[in-house]
Amino acid sequence: MTVAVGLCSSAHVHASDYARALAEREDATLAWVTDADTERGRAFASEWDVAFLEDGDAPLNRADGVIVCAPTADHREWLERAIAAGVPALCEKPLATTLADADAIVDAWRAGDVPVGVAMPLRHSPAVTRLASLLEAGDLGEVIAVSGTNRGQFPGGWFGDPELAGGGAVMDHTVHLVDLVTWLTGEPVREVFAETATRFHDIPVADVNVCSMRLADGTPFLLDGSWSRPDSWHTWGDATLEVVGEVGTCAIDCTGESLSITRAGSEGGLETVAYGADMTGRLVEDLVAAVDGGAFRVAPDLDTGRAAVAVLEAASESAAVGEPVGVDGG
Repeated sequence: MTVAVGLCSSAHVHASDYARALAEREDATLAWVTDADTERGRAFASEWDVAFLEDGDAPLNRADGVIVCAPTADHREWLERAIAAGVPALCEKPLATTLADADAIVDAWRAGDVPVGVAMPLRHSPAVTRLASLLEAGDLGEVIAVSGTNRGQFPGGWFGDPELAGGGAVMDHTVHLVDLVTWLTGEPVREVFAETATRFHDIPVADVNVCSMRLADGTPFLLDGSWSRPDSWHTWGDATLEVVGEVGTCAIDCTGESLSITRAGSEGGLETVAYGADMTGRLVEDLVAAVDGGAFRVAPDLDTGRAAVAVLEAASESAAVGEPVGVDGG
C-alpha cells in the first residue's frame, strides 16, 4: 500500500523538507498540495511535480493522511477539517497561537477519534534517544537542573506577522525544547519568567528571548530560543540540551552533525552538509505509521501540544508584566 499524503498549505519553511522526505519513500507519496495562496501553492506544486488542488474540503477526502504547513493561526481550521474528514494529520508546531484555539482543537480531536500529532523532530534525534536511556536507567541520578538552546535564523515572511504567527521567536522556537524536556523528565512546565526583545531584525515581534522556567517538581529549566543567528550562519541554528543530575551530567547537540565546506573564487562560499539523522524523514515515517496503525508512535498528541501552547501563553504574559507567570495546566 502506498500512502497518499496531502500538504495543507506550503506556507511553512519546512514544506519542502516534507516533500523531499516523501519523495524518498517507497511506501508514501506526496499526492497534492492545496493553499489559500494560489500563486504560492501552484509554484510549490510545479516544483515538486504534484497536483495543486483548490482550497476546500474536497482535497482532504483525496488523501490517506495530511501534513499541515499553514501559518500557525490557520492550524485550527485545517485540523478541524481533517478531523471531520477522518484523515490522520501531522501538524507543524506550535499547535495554535492561543490557548483558546488549542483547546478547541483538542475538543474536536477527542470527539473525532482521529490520529493527530504535532511535528517535534527533536524526539527523533539519536542524541535524545541516548539521553533518554541514561535518564531511564538512572545513570545521572535525580535531575536537579536543565538548560538548553534553540537559537536560529529569522525564517522571514509570515513568521514576523504577529497575527499569523502569534508572536516571534518565543512562539517559533520555545516549543521544541519545552516538549523535549517534559517528554524526557515526565515533568510539565509550571512557571515561566520570560524576557524578550527585538535586537536583530526590523520586525514587529521579539527576536530575542530567554525563558527561566520551573518544572512541576521544582527543577529549574533555562532556555534561549532566540532568532540570533545571522543569515550567513553555517547552519539554520542549534538545538542543545544539558541535563544536570546528582551523579552525572549529559550535554547533547541535536543538530551538530554537519561539516562545512568553504570555496574560494567568484562562485565560492560556505556550504554545510548534514550527515546526522533525517529527523524530518522520521516525522513522515511516524505519519505513515499512524495511517497504517491508527496512532502516532513518537509525535506528541494534542494534549501535549496544548500544554506547550500554555507555556507560550504564560511566557508572553510574563514578558509583558515582567514577572513569573504560572502555566495553565488544563
